[in-house]
Amino acid sequence: MAAETLHIEGTVENILFKNDANGYVVLDLDAGGELITAVGNLGEVDEGEILILEGNYVTHKKFGTQFQVVYCERKLPETVVNIEKYLASGAIKGIGPGLARKIVNTFGAATLDIIEHAPHRLAEVKGISRAKCQDIAEEAKKLFALRSLMSFLSEYEIRSGIAMRTYQKFGADALEQLKVNPYILCDEFIDLDFRKADVIAKDMDIARDANTRIIAGMQYILKANSANGHSCLPLEILLKLTSPTLNISEQEFYRAYNYALEEDELFEYFRNNREYVYLPDYYRAETFIADRINVLRQFTSPEDFNYDALIDIEEEENHIKYEAIQRQAITTAVSRGLIVLTGGPGTGKTTTLNAIISIFEKKGEKVLLAAPTGRAAKRMSELTGYEAKTIHRLLEVVYDSGGRTVFAHNENNPLDCDVLVIDEMSMVDVILFEKLLRAVRLGCKLIMTGDRDQLPSVGAGNLLFDIIAGHCVPVVQLKEIFRQAKQSLIVTNAHAIIKGEMPELDIKNNDFFFFERSDTQKVIDLIWQLNRDRLPKAYNFSPTDDIQVITPSRKGVTGCIELNKVLQQMLNPPAKNKPEIKSFTYTFRLGDKVMQTKNNYDITWSKDGEQGAGVFNGDIGRIIEINFAAQTAVINFDGRIAKYALDTISQIELAYAITVHKSQGCEFEAVIMPVVNGFEKLCYRNLLYTAVTRAKKLIILIGSREQVRKMAEKNTHRRRYTCLWHMMRSFVEQEQDEQPDISRTDT
Repeated sequence: MAAETLHIEGTVENILFKNDANGYVVLDLDAGGELITAVGNLGEVDEGEILILEGNYVTHKKFGTQFQVVYCERKLPETVVNIEKYLASGAIKGIGPGLARKIVNTFGAATLDIIEHAPHRLAEVKGISRAKCQDIAEEAKKLFALRSLMSFLSEYEIRSGIAMRTYQKFGADALEQLKVNPYILCDEFIDLDFRKADVIAKDMDIARDANTRIIAGMQYILKANSANGHSCLPLEILLKLTSPTLNISEQEFYRAYNYALEEDELFEYFRNNREYVYLPDYYRAETFIADRINVLRQFTSPEDFNYDALIDIEEEENHIKYEAIQRQAITTAVSRGLIVLTGGPGTGKTTTLNAIISIFEKKGEKVLLAAPTGRAAKRMSELTGYEAKTIHRLLEVVYDSGGRTVFAHNENNPLDCDVLVIDEMSMVDVILFEKLLRAVRLGCKLIMTGDRDQLPSVGAGNLLFDIIAGHCVPVVQLKEIFRQAKQSLIVTNAHAIIKGEMPELDIKNNDFFFFERSDTQKVIDLIWQLNRDRLPKAYNFSPTDDIQVITPSRKGVTGCIELNKVLQQMLNPPAKNKPEIKSFTYTFRLGDKVMQTKNNYDITWSKDGEQGAGVFNGDIGRIIEINFAAQTAVINFDGRIAKYALDTISQIELAYAITVHKSQGCEFEAVIMPVVNGFEKLCYRNLLYTAVTRAKKLIILIGSREQVRKMAEKNTHRRRYTCLWHMMRSFVEQEQDEQPDISRTDT
């Protein structure tokens, strides 16, 4: 049974700790003569304030009894003593202890009311000039505005972080703007859920059919669908989803929709007489990508040159013989400087890429390599022998004047390279690729590699597929499996799957194993045994570092949520010396294997003396410290040591088991995957293929042979709504239309 929420009221005596980034505070509260240590996300709190708190007492292992705050209501100090203490604490910039005493001696208990409503009267205090009076008034305006905003939002149990971001975005007039249009809180920078903003709007008597409400609802639905990979939605589908959600008529929908188009709050694109609706960021991303690739194409050669001599040198130096299709890929890449090189496992993609990089370097051109994730970049470095960075690290995350994260490299500060090679293009979403292309100068060559048969990116868009389908970029697909690779069942079965054929499941002396189990509990038991005993003993694999459980679904008994709990209990059980923190789904403890689930550009990290910022969706690490005093957790992401505020811990999940989608771009020594009935929406070919190709040395499928067959045969999967391929193709068609007709000659 949950403990009853307690209420306490008192005056802030001392601020013991304050995290300005997230508003977490540890303070001493004087509650009727009793000094109580209170902790929680209280935001901007200063000594002398009166707080009304709700929460419960908890016992900290190191610091003893504390009052854990779940709700905070603020009152400005009322007594002369506390007002002076409040001002002396530095609450208002420009007022120190000495000046605070003078102001309170002059105005007494009315001091704060005068500072807020008649700050010009501060000039009555000896030592405060008119200029000083104006400076204090400006600082006081900021303070009271932020406090009023926090107080207002706390009534809706909205945390202080939202208030601080709202103030950062809209300044001292934030509360007034919010009361006119609460849906400004749904701004991407502030990121309050539409449904919570809708509650505030209802209290503000904003009409159900108001344009502001309907447009915010449309944006909410488009944003929710972008999480499923759609960069846009057909207009009729948006209407179908919006009308019942907001309880509005079709006429009301179209009135607000047309207004949103006029105000550039939404964008439309027509494809084959069908209208598609975009959020501004995704529209700008896809239109920019299409336009920029078309421009880059204008800077390339329209045809291949003869590089046979250079390719022969590469063969001699590396003691290999390139196949005809590999020579073609090398020639096209070096000649035109714009290419998509795609191919499955064992087809020589890396060997071909290495030759391309080597020839560019011999020609004196500077080459940079990047991949979407840290693991993919590390793997790229290992395979090519050249340094590779994540795209985010390549672009360099910095802060703008408003405190928001941006990339240092853009149109005004392009990357210093002649050739840019991007690997694992299937993982790159359209927003990230737009930022990358903005940093590529027009004369730079762009080599894009990836596997077109893998799942598309976790983020919105279907980038690699769209670039290939757009016919703007030369594409070379490697299909032939090399003789050495044919010895691996992982390779041959992966190619069988992508052809729609049943993989070989009965060979027991290779790197691909199948265990038939009809009962889900037996599937779970075998996963447990393989992780704990069998694979570590047979192959000397580490259960956490080398073995990865991959599952199609998040939910269900064989989904990653439940499997994580089972595997955590086995691999990292609770102990007295292991501190724990709880999120809505998981209990995390010291030593746990975890994954970041969303891009966070604000988390700082260090690695070998280098400082950086940003941890990104899909990064896998291990919790190496939990510090309750500082309210932080420290996670090691392949050598990058990142510090998290505990209130951001909801951005990570346990990673003993992960979904196939989250495994993209990663490669593991051994992969274990349940293939059981019950997840028909996730039963398709590309998903099985992606899972199989994540395994480096060993893969084990456990479950139903029939389910494996169904997945291999089913070539349909969830459609992603995008228009990028059509935008790109329109450039090609336009050029063709402009060409003179030379199919016949006049006589």
